[in-house]
Amino acid sequence: MAEWKTVEHPMSTAALTKLLLPWIACLVWVGGFEAAVAAVPTEINFGVASVGLGGRPFVGGSVVSVVHVKGWLEEEFKDQGIKINWHFFKTAGPGVNEAYSNGVLDFAWQGDLPQLIGRASGLKVKYILGAGRRQYIYLAAKPNSSAARIEDIKGRSVAIHKGTCLQLSIARLLAAHGLRERDLKVYNMDGLAAASALGSGDLELAFGAFNLLALRDQGLAKVIYSGAEDDGRYGCSGGFTVTEDFLARYPDITRRVVKTIVKAARWSADPANRGELYAIWAKSGFPLEHFKEEWDSQDLKRKLSPLIDDFQINRYRVALEDARKFGLVRGKVDFDRYFDRSYLEAALTELGLQDFWIPEDAEGKPQSPIPHPESGARISAVSNARGPQGPEHAP
Repeated sequence: MAEWKTVEHPMSTAALTKLLLPWIACLVWVGGFEAAVAAVPTEINFGVASVGLGGRPFVGGSVVSVVHVKGWLEEEFKDQGIKINWHFFKTAGPGVNEAYSNGVLDFAWQGDLPQLIGRASGLKVKYILGAGRRQYIYLAAKPNSSAARIEDIKGRSVAIHKGTCLQLSIARLLAAHGLRERDLKVYNMDGLAAASALGSGDLELAFGAFNLLALRDQGLAKVIYSGAEDDGRYGCSGGFTVTEDFLARYPDITRRVVKTIVKAARWSADPANRGELYAIWAKSGFPLEHFKEEWDSQDLKRKLSPLIDDFQINRYRVALEDARKFGLVRGKVDFDRYFDRSYLEAALTELGLQDFWIPEDAEGKPQSPIPHPESGARISAVSNARGPQGPEHAP
């Protein structure tokens, strides 16, 4: 039977250590190099809670379109070889939440309701940048429908894209007119499917966005309500979020992403760029004339503000309360932990835009510029957002 024996090596421990020391140092250096490389991601996955006509990977009405079409994120990270992947979701906010939960996305642009649903359900994301407020919603009806106002639609068939911020806006609008969603015959359809059903006459009514204007122009529908009637009083707020994991691993990359989006918001606010902005939005497949119709009378600087001010925070507080009231969301959201304004403040400082956008108070009235907090400070949603609670107080 073979016998295994331990053989003593003639080299002393000290001599062996001296021989191996350069190799150990080399391994330590390689480990440090790999750690440095790991501080930069190989790719960034960006989610957009919308899609263009016919599934086109373009959207209108947001600064995210500017960043995407102009390739500003790609340019920002070109030298480091970081790939930017854009994901557009026909399923809108719910699709983004699902992608977040599956680890597909690092950043996303969404409306308030799906963001709150995701956070209340345990998604580990943070809100780092505003992107849109007082968004217009529309209600269109078949040309031969007798419905002429909101009060007329009780008991009728209507399309609503559930799980999106549009659903919450509609609930607010209905409540203001003495109605609830359960008073209607609701069909859950995305915007494109709803427009198709309405245009073919298979559906009497549909809530949606500017996509309904095309049906109006073709004589296939009539618009009986537009957010322009009340300056988007019941409309969505939106913004950009990032996963807590990405934020923790790549804080400087996050800062640069935010800075790039703030640059796009500044560019979009310039009246001289309005024509080009509409052209970018029209890549979504919707007519440029419809963007002009909706946006020519609006203050782009105010409407597309990236600020996380008292108004934006209060709208999210009200959105959560309304969503609970209408049975759209369960759970709680710790707003102090959800909102992180530090990256926005860093971008505003770096770009010299600290006083460019005028913050609004909880009621939507202009106020003095937000004090410049210390580096890394986070806004207190408790102390700064105790405005009136309820859609009747929204501007």
